[in-house]
Amino acid sequence: MSADTIAAQRAAPATLAQLLSGVSDDILHRRPAPGKWSIVEIIAHLAEDELSSSWRYRQMIEHDGVALLGFDQELWSRLGDYSSWTARDALDMFRLLRLANVTLLSRLTAAEWERSGVHSERGSMTVRSLAAHMTGHDRNHIEQIKRILAGGT
Repeated sequence: MSADTIAAQRAAPATLAQLLSGVSDDILHRRPAPGKWSIVEIIAHLAEDELSSSWRYRQMIEHDGVALLGFDQELWSRLGDYSSWTARDALDMFRLLRLANVTLLSRLTAAEWERSGVHSERGSMTVRSLAAHMTGHDRNHIEQIKRILAGGT
């Protein structure tokens, strides 16, 4: 696996912590527009998506070719009441789940990186491609948070 992917995944929680440093709770919980998530809700989403990725990585490694179901992120947000989370709790959950996943990924053999699953929305994917996808997912949401902090959506 690309050391860059693991390094980027390892760095994401610290990048988020740095972005949030000194930002008021009002700003962290403010939705930038109707129907758009607040910064806290975005980080809670990152944490719960990391939870689903934890399961997916492990299932693919153990059961090559396993079916991987998608999830309704809006339903998870509503049921998880993301708007009530604190930034610290959301970031702590993301950081700890990411640490568990980076630890796992850093110990995989070449063959384990190529184990696969069939995602209900994205089709066939390997542990390698899921890790790359999650790295891009991080970048997307980090840029989204930067835009919100700059006064955009």
